[in-house]
Amino acid sequence: MTKYFGGLPALKNVNVEVEENEIRAIIGPNGAGKTTLFNIINGVLKPTSGKVFFDNHDITDKPAHEVFKLGVGRTLQIPRPFKELTVWENVYVGGLFSNRIPRHELENHATSLLEKLQLTEKANMKAGVLNLQERKKVELARALASKPKLLMVDEYMSGLNTAEVEDAVDLFKNIRREYGLTIIWVEHVISAVSSLADKVSVLNQGAKIAEGKPEEIVSDQEVIEAYLGEKVVEPSKSG
Repeated sequence: MTKYFGGLPALKNVNVEVEENEIRAIIGPNGAGKTTLFNIINGVLKPTSGKVFFDNHDITDKPAHEVFKLGVGRTLQIPRPFKELTVWENVYVGGLFSNRIPRHELENHATSLLEKLQLTEKANMKAGVLNLQERKKVELARALASKPKLLMVDEYMSGLNTAEVEDAVDLFKNIRREYGLTIIWVEHVISAVSSLADKVSVLNQGAKIAEGKPEEIVSDQEVIEAYLGEKVVEPSKSG
């Protein structure tokens, strides 16, 4: 796909094909086009040219809320929970608007997700008082509440310390195993990418410059020159 903003290309003939139950990492320097790619996949933006197919259906022209109801969930780089709602209510709402879960199952579904993400003790707290790691978990739980087939994760590890990143890696392994999800994941923390991703696509200046297994990508000379040589980000040592 290609996307122009005015006369500036944000994406240039980018093709990414993700298999069912795969974890695909999208990496690259700031301004590479990663968020634009995400916004096109889930219907927030329309490509200037090209098509988006999900589950063998052309979803290019569908608005974001319809893409969501088809089974595409998303988390944001900066978590945006409903601050005045409780943690439990935030998760419940995620299932409510998807129309993919019978109404009578929603309460148990939300409660179960809080338990899996170790948020049970926070269930009745307002989401606005949580710390960063907890807000990220609430956003993830809200996305999972819709029972997505595809989960799009935007820099979940950003701002987390070393221990929190390790916990998050284990969390996503469990999520993929339990729910059979396909995950497309934008990330800068290369240690996490190496631990989790089945395959990595690398963007630079709107173009895909490499694609392959993590061990292939970290040794690719073009990737090293464009991104890894200067931009490898490891988790911070403090909270």
